[in-house]
Amino acid sequence: MVKLSRRQLTMSTTASLLFAPFISILRGEKAVGATGKKSKRLLLFCTMGTNPTMWTPPSASDGGIDTWSAMTEPLAKIKDNLILIEGLPSGNPGNGHGAPDGLAGTGYGNATSVEQYISDQLIAQGIKRPIPVLLLGAETTAGGGRTMFNRGQNLTTISSPLAAFKAVFDGVATTGPTMPTAPAPATDKMFKRRQRIVTQLKSEIATLKQTLGAQEKAKLDLHLDSIHQIEERLLQTGDGTGGGGSTPVSCTKPTAPPEESNVCKANALHLEVIHNAFACDITRVAAIQFGSDQSMPVDLPDIGLKTDQHGGLLHSGAPEFKGLIALERWLCERFVQTVQKLKATPEADGSGSLLDNTLIAWCRDMGDSVTHNMQNMRFVLAGGAGGYLRTKPGGRYIKGPGDSAAARHERVLLNLCEAMGVTNFSGFGDKALTGANKTPLAILSA
Repeated sequence: MVKLSRRQLTMSTTASLLFAPFISILRGEKAVGATGKKSKRLLLFCTMGTNPTMWTPPSASDGGIDTWSAMTEPLAKIKDNLILIEGLPSGNPGNGHGAPDGLAGTGYGNATSVEQYISDQLIAQGIKRPIPVLLLGAETTAGGGRTMFNRGQNLTTISSPLAAFKAVFDGVATTGPTMPTAPAPATDKMFKRRQRIVTQLKSEIATLKQTLGAQEKAKLDLHLDSIHQIEERLLQTGDGTGGGGSTPVSCTKPTAPPEESNVCKANALHLEVIHNAFACDITRVAAIQFGSDQSMPVDLPDIGLKTDQHGGLLHSGAPEFKGLIALERWLCERFVQTVQKLKATPEADGSGSLLDNTLIAWCRDMGDSVTHNMQNMRFVLAGGAGGYLRTKPGGRYIKGPGDSAAARHERVLLNLCEAMGVTNFSGFGDKALTGANKTPLAILSA
C-alpha cells in the first residue's frame, strides 16, 4: 500500500479540489441527460485574444463567480445564463494570429471551422434554411489579416451592414406582423430569385467602384468577396436552400441599416441583421468577427478610445492595459445587448423566446494575444440553448488544467456541435484525437 506524507496528501487534496470539475472529463464520462436537449440556433461572437490575467475572475468558488474582473463585469447582467471557460489548450499552443485552430480545432491549412461543419451537418439532417450560414464583420481582413472562418481556405465576411441586409432580406415577402409562415416546398423559381439578388448586389457595387478612389475601391472589393460567400453557398446546396427544399421565408421585413464606416459601430449593426435573420428563420447558424487578426480600427468617442486594437491595445499599455479593458467592456456590452434582444423576441411558434432556443458562443483566435500563444483558450457561452447548457445562478466559471490533452479546447467546439444536434464528430477538428478526447466536455451540458 502506498503511503502519502502529510504534505503529499495536502497537495493531492488541493489539486483534487482545484480540478474537481474536470474529473469527469478525464474519465470520459458523459453528462446525464445531455442528449435530447438541443439548440435551434448558433451564434458565434468572435474576437481576437486578450490579456488572460485581466480576463480571469479575481474570485471564484464552487464553480461560481464571486467577483468579476473589470474586463468582464458587464457580463454580470446576464450571469444566470452564462458560463465562462478558460484553461483549455489548443493542439498547437505555439500557433499565433491567423491560425485556424480557434474555430477549427486544428492548425491544418485545409481546416473547416465549426460553424461551417455544423451547417453542413444540419443540411444533411434536412434542416435547410435560405442562408445555411451567415458570416458578417466589418473589415475582417484589415491589415492583411484573416478571419477565423475556414472551409479548406480562409473565408471572408460581409463587411457592409447594408450589403448584409440586402443579401439576407431582399426577396423576403412581407406579411405584416407575423413571423415565418408554415413550411412549404422550395422551388427552382426561389433559387433563381436569390441568385438574381446576389447578382444585382454585385452589379451595384461594381458600378459604384467606378466613382471612387483607390482606398474606397479596395473596401468595395472586400464587399464583393463577402457577397461571393453567399453565392457560393447557394451553389453548393444545389437549389439554394440547402440541398433539396427548405421553408420559404415570410416575415415582417426590418428597416435597412445605414452605411457605416466606423468598424465597431458597423459590427453593432451586423448584430441587428443577425438578430432579425434569426427572428425570420432565414438562417440557423451565424457568426460575426470583430476586426482581423492583424488590425481593428477602434473609434469609440463615448469611452475615449481611438486607436488600433492590435498595436495600440493588445501590445501597448502595459502594465495596466486600461485601453484594452475599456474595449473588452464595450464588447461585453454588445454581447449582453444581443442576449437581451434575443430574450425579448418571441419565437414564431410560441415556444418561448429566441434566446430559449439559441446558443451564443464568444470565441477567440487565441488565448493570450499579448504573448501570442494558444495555451489558455477561453470561451463565454450563453443562452437557453434548448436546455443544453448547465448554467448556475450568479454565473458559472470553469477552469481547466491548461496542459492536458484530455481538456483540449476543441472539446468545447464539439459541445457547440452537440448542442445543435450534431453528434458525428469524425469529420471535424484534429483527426489524431480519438476516444474520450474526441467528445464534448460533459460538465458543460445539462
